[in-house]
Amino acid sequence: MTELVKKKVEGVGEYHSAAGGWGALRAVADAVRSQLAVVDETRGLLTMNQPAGFDCPGCAWPDPKHTSSFEFCENGAKAVSWEATAKRTTPEFFAEHTVSELWKWHDHDLENHGRLTHPVAYDAASDKFLPIAWEDAMARIGAGLRALPDPNMAEFYTSGRCSNEAAFLYQLFVREYGTNNFPDCSNMCHEATSVGLPKSIGIGKGTVTLEDFDHADAIFCIGHNPGTNHPRMLNTLRACSKRGAAIVSINPLRERGLERFISPQHPSEMLTGNATQLSSVYYQIKVGGDLAVLKGMMKAVVALDVESRAAGGPDVLDRAFIAEHTEGIDDLLADLQATSWETIEASAGITRAEIEHLGRIYANAKSVIINYGMGITQHRHGVANVQHIANLLLLRGNFGRPGAGISPLRGHSNVQGDRTVGITELPNDALLDGIKRVFGFDPPRAHGHDAVAAVKAIRDGRSKALIALGGNLAVAMPDPEVTYPAMRSLDLVVHIATKLNRSHLLLAKESIILPCLGRTEIDMQASGKQLVTVEDSMSMVHGSRGGLKPASEHLKSEAMIVADMAVATLPNTVVKWHDLVADYNKIRDAIEGVFPAFKDYNERIKKPGGFRLRNAASEREWLTTSGKAQFLVFPGVYEDGLDKHALTLTTLRSHDQYNTTIYGMDDRYRGITGRRDIVFVNPEDLASRGLSHGDVIDVVLDGKSGVQRAMRGFTAVEYDIPKGSVAAYYPEANVLVALEEHDARSGTPAYKSVPVKISAAA
Repeated sequence: MTELVKKKVEGVGEYHSAAGGWGALRAVADAVRSQLAVVDETRGLLTMNQPAGFDCPGCAWPDPKHTSSFEFCENGAKAVSWEATAKRTTPEFFAEHTVSELWKWHDHDLENHGRLTHPVAYDAASDKFLPIAWEDAMARIGAGLRALPDPNMAEFYTSGRCSNEAAFLYQLFVREYGTNNFPDCSNMCHEATSVGLPKSIGIGKGTVTLEDFDHADAIFCIGHNPGTNHPRMLNTLRACSKRGAAIVSINPLRERGLERFISPQHPSEMLTGNATQLSSVYYQIKVGGDLAVLKGMMKAVVALDVESRAAGGPDVLDRAFIAEHTEGIDDLLADLQATSWETIEASAGITRAEIEHLGRIYANAKSVIINYGMGITQHRHGVANVQHIANLLLLRGNFGRPGAGISPLRGHSNVQGDRTVGITELPNDALLDGIKRVFGFDPPRAHGHDAVAAVKAIRDGRSKALIALGGNLAVAMPDPEVTYPAMRSLDLVVHIATKLNRSHLLLAKESIILPCLGRTEIDMQASGKQLVTVEDSMSMVHGSRGGLKPASEHLKSEAMIVADMAVATLPNTVVKWHDLVADYNKIRDAIEGVFPAFKDYNERIKKPGGFRLRNAASEREWLTTSGKAQFLVFPGVYEDGLDKHALTLTTLRSHDQYNTTIYGMDDRYRGITGRRDIVFVNPEDLASRGLSHGDVIDVVLDGKSGVQRAMRGFTAVEYDIPKGSVAAYYPEANVLVALEEHDARSGTPAYKSVPVKISAAA
């Protein structure tokens, strides 16, 4: 780094330690201490991800078969502390603060005030949320939804932290109401996976299990940051490194969680400070350069095959697998041939020799797993990125055998499960026919709204109501200059939540907040304490049973809230809602009736660790139209027409953050303390614009849509990031992501490929 990096900038430094270690343990202790409920939280942490305990409300990394004495990570502990806090947001709090005042609070402070304890409704005369009885709240909600001329004028959002049971009831209610408008958090993160992979391999999920990591010869990590977003993965990568597997990281930033790790579960490492080196190879590519790198790797593998065959050696391509299981190889080879190395190098940000090195590592490994995150999916070409990862794996038959497959890393703990049990705006006939078979009504067949389409419908006045089952939708969405005014134009908005957030303050004509139980808390219904289920990133379905006393006697479970809402809205409902909620076993029986893959659901969920849903692609059965896996072509390597002076910005999370929830103002591994108004910039890009480390700058959108957006008054930080690339925190940088800028096929907002220009602050 140059001397400019050493210039003192408040809150900007360097972090030299490994991921994990004592820094992680201190962070856990601080998180628990800051929420004031040390006894309950500590007891809760010891049962997290254990067979008889609750599932982590954070990420969807799977649980090992043999759990340790503690099976949680730093950010999982933060999530539990955040939920099990002793702090409360009571009616007295709302009586003291107007909404106009609360709007000026930082997002961290809104959530940090504590758990919601009572249902409240907005009163315009006082500009305050006032307590409301559950019965009155439901009556207002039911009346508001029935008043809409068309059910398609309502949007029903779902957070990925919702359980299978609550999600199933929610989609059932909404479809009996008459719409398939299901914007959900998957639309903003892994929709490119859900749309792209079925076309390639017949299923929109990953194909690997946790045990596959024990057999992989090479593990590629592309576009994700496990140290912050799924830290329990670090123990898996550590084990792979210890046994000699190649771990290859391809990412614009050097993330500490992909470099080296000290496991808090191994005393010898903690005492000696001897970290495990994770990545054996680490290439920093340009933001958005993934497609070019993937095509380059495939070109390299094909060239190795030609070279080996010419010398009388073995095939590098798995020709037997390709012939038996795939279609489209000739079109892919023609496209690779037509794509020049010059084009690939210009977009990738690394050299041909480096890409060929990656290709050799891949070709020399018998079994390969490719992990990827939102650095792959949140682009205008996210579907193409996903499909090219599948193409690369198909070339050497890396599906359906031990140690091989594709591994999309989901964020929220049950975002995959929610989709499995019906949260989708694009329902297939099997789902709809199953609902009709089990419940006796014919659900709507028309495609509904995803998240971007929902905001556009609200903006245009075509939708007038929003029910949000968890989450922080408006803040998570791109383009607050469009999204925020749209939300304020609604007739009815209902938020089901554990804590206050900014989306709750975007007021409709009728605004209601309903407090619900958290994952850590006892869910008591008529038949007794209830178990809920979730599905992790690797298709494992397992139970979760909270053990803590609820934060308030006025809380209801999400399932009960959905049932109450359905009864209040649908006077002629054919579903026995409260009978289902009295015993969640009955909900699981209904899920099994609609989805045969859940056969013997209630029995199999009793097994410690749960059970794996059948994954046809893992068995080399391809549920595509032709019954074969598809090599799919995407011409080119990146968007054309970017101004030569433009940079490409990616949004990212800090280490003290999970999605829109900000636990604190530090980003430990990147050396940032007490602030988030940061833009990470390559030193040469700063110098070429007459800027220096620590300068206050403006960042302006430079997209094709002609939309004018700017993020002003942020501090430029010289950082080890490829030339032409910049990074800033999400959701602050969402102002630069125009609503129109998204993947045309999946609707995923382009949070990680934003064309911008930077200059000294005006």
